[in-house]
Amino acid sequence: MEKKVFLLVGLLFCCIFVYGQSAYYKSSAEWLQKSESCKPDLKYKECLPLAIVKAVKDSTAFQGWRMEKVGNPDILFSESLKSHSGVILDFGEHITGNLSFSLKLLGNAVSDAPIRLKFTFAEVPGELNTPFDPYPGGLSRAWLQDEIITLMTVPVSKRMDRRVSFRYMKIDVLGASSFDFAFEHISLRAQSSVDIMKDTNLAVTTSPVIRKINEVGLATLKECMQTVYEDGPKRDRRLWIGDLYLEALANAYSYKNHNLTKRCLYLLAALANDEGLLHATVLEEPVPHPQTGTHCLDYSLIYNIALLEYLKETSDVETVLDLWPVAVRQIEMALRQFSPQWIYDMKKQPVYWLVFDWKDGYDRQASMQGLTILALNKSYELAQIIGKEKEVEEWPKIAKAMRNAARKYLYDKKRGVIVSGEKNQVSYLSQAWMILSEVLTQKESMRAMEHVLSMPDACYPGCPYGYHYVMEALLKCGMNDEARKLMIDYWGGMISKGADTFWEVYDPDNDALSPYGFFPVNSYCHAWSCTPVYFINKYPEVFQK
Repeated sequence: MEKKVFLLVGLLFCCIFVYGQSAYYKSSAEWLQKSESCKPDLKYKECLPLAIVKAVKDSTAFQGWRMEKVGNPDILFSESLKSHSGVILDFGEHITGNLSFSLKLLGNAVSDAPIRLKFTFAEVPGELNTPFDPYPGGLSRAWLQDEIITLMTVPVSKRMDRRVSFRYMKIDVLGASSFDFAFEHISLRAQSSVDIMKDTNLAVTTSPVIRKINEVGLATLKECMQTVYEDGPKRDRRLWIGDLYLEALANAYSYKNHNLTKRCLYLLAALANDEGLLHATVLEEPVPHPQTGTHCLDYSLIYNIALLEYLKETSDVETVLDLWPVAVRQIEMALRQFSPQWIYDMKKQPVYWLVFDWKDGYDRQASMQGLTILALNKSYELAQIIGKEKEVEEWPKIAKAMRNAARKYLYDKKRGVIVSGEKNQVSYLSQAWMILSEVLTQKESMRAMEHVLSMPDACYPGCPYGYHYVMEALLKCGMNDEARKLMIDYWGGMISKGADTFWEVYDPDNDALSPYGFFPVNSYCHAWSCTPVYFINKYPEVFQK
């Protein structure tokens, strides 16, 4: 026990010394310690390959490829692996963990030379059937899951050090001598901080497609609930604020592991920069640290909303009182970016990265205006619950000024839509954020959404994160039928294309869409895609009828 305490103290000192995170919040070290105390124990399960499959080129399939069962994995335990080089194993579901295997000699063979094997792991068929090199992507080539292992003798047992995340695994024999060898054992030790839920007690009236969407959403969330809310278990394997918020919403209506939410809230706060601004993303290894310099102002404001939702779910006032200074500081930092007319200034220094959605050409000004208003309102609600409203009594007045400015400068009354930026862009998300912040009345909200949904040239979202907020807006303005249709068309569309977990980016008209210039590096199990679980279970009258 003393050794564990010593190691924890050393970890805290290392984090603070190396990354200088105590410059703004005096409680950073304490917050980091509280985060570590909420770190969950992982649950493990042994997973075996269920089938041998082959890749079939199919222009109607997602990214042009599908898998077809051709055999049973048992033959790999009795026949020479050299005769099965290139074999593809299907584990039947998306899993995350470490691969273990052992090889044996066949017959009277003698191991007289090293063998070299290549393992390639894929979440979707297209990932396995697209050459990785020459690599054209904008992220590290090392995120692609191919591993070459040299084994000096057989028999041998091996546990792969790298944690992988996949459904399909291809095995190539790159080098071998004359002797024959086969598998004696092969399995993956899958891990998550929660056990899979097959259902969340949906009503018997729930349609099969909605039930399946809920099931895939649960699987997605389970894979991303590791020792933090990871954004993707394949890539980036770290905590992002935007993913935290959406995962926490879904978790509240499924696994209810609120300690994981608490861990993430404390961890982000402890690793803020020397101005008190949250980093958009933090990592756990080798010690907890931020991705330095990565600040997304929209994510900083989302943190406040996540803190309020956590309080509503848990009544944990102690934690919220701890983190209240963080919420205040995020508002203060955001308010610096507004013009004297209370319009968000996209060019004001420093110019912050705004996420909101992966979509080329999307203008984020109106969305940021709406989010800031919403964050002010939610943060003031948080203040009222914990008795801090006198400290921030000006926030409602500022929110009102921002609403008035939005209606004056960003609302096209003639067309009934919100416009954004110098080109007066009309986008789904500009309408959504203005609806969520109640800049528009109920009647105006419905008119705006109806208009944008019927516009062929409106800027639509490029990923499930953006569509989450469109869904929220549709439900808020009473367009329940449209919300249900969106869920079936969009998330159901992924399932119809073979998804067993929901993807990072999805455009029904562009299977090769990638923010990184190469779709195999996309995450095909991604945290921000899991929120149908939240909608289906929070609004049973809409989705379970």
